Amino acid sequence: MNSAEPPGPVVVGVDGSDAAIGAAEWAAKEAIHHDVPLRLVYVIQIPDGPMSSDRANAAEHDYAESSLRAARLAVEETGLPVKIDTAVLYGDVDCALIAESSNATLICAGSVGIGRVANMVLGSTAAILAEEAHCPVAIIRRDEKLPPLDAGLIAVVVDDRPGNRDVVRCAMEEARLRNAPVRALCVGRRAFFESSRDRFYRRLDGLLRRYPDVEIEVATTRLSVTRYLQEYVGAVQLVVIGSGDARRVTQLVGPHGLPILRHADCSVLIVRGTHH
Repeated sequence: MNSAEPPGPVVVGVDGSDAAIGAAEWAAKEAIHHDVPLRLVYVIQIPDGPMSSDRANAAEHDYAESSLRAARLAVEETGLPVKIDTAVLYGDVDCALIAESSNATLICAGSVGIGRVANMVLGSTAAILAEEAHCPVAIIRRDEKLPPLDAGLIAVVVDDRPGNRDVVRCAMEEARLRNAPVRALCVGRRAFFESSRDRFYRRLDGLLRRYPDVEIEVATTRLSVTRYLQEYVGAVQLVVIGSGDARRVTQLVGPHGLPILRHADCSVLIVRGTHH
């Protein structure tokens, strides 16, 4: 008898914003890929209070339900054959979504650039999820000025750090799912650049054999990942990173301070647990 629990849903935090709808549309393919339901949740903020509906007023309930209906309709209009569940939750937004992540295959939040907005699921909550969720986290950037969410490269660093194999494998699976090329990055400091580059190409040979249907582009740089991606704003749809790099998420998704600062401004998938 197999006692393993079935995989949980792909969860999306919804707050009534276009960015959250974009995250729901993006997450629908993930749910189909993993053969799990898509769960759309709206959290009615009750700070420092019990998770009950007693302190939520009718207007908050109406807005929550209308937000969930809008997100559900947007997903249904994609025509993707995904089962959709919805739920209204109560309590602190961060705590509620982290609790949801305990049984999720993946949890997603939308963002139009961390720091630009103050809606419930956006901004600081997305950053907190990146660091504290119990499952992989996708922070999906939706910006009407940039190409569609499924256009562009999927970027990933290939190196010898613990857990990198899972990160790279996840990036390749995303590329296969979204029919996108992978930009495999070799990042090295000057003193170690030549030796790290040799190891990089040995790793790349294995990827080419395992994923012959995925187009892989190679780039070598001595810059940081964030600095490198700054030069490719609009060309990268998704950067896949490990949980050890979760603190960088505000640098990758968008401005967190002065608007003159340059950021990569792309969606981010933080690999943690058994997403793939």
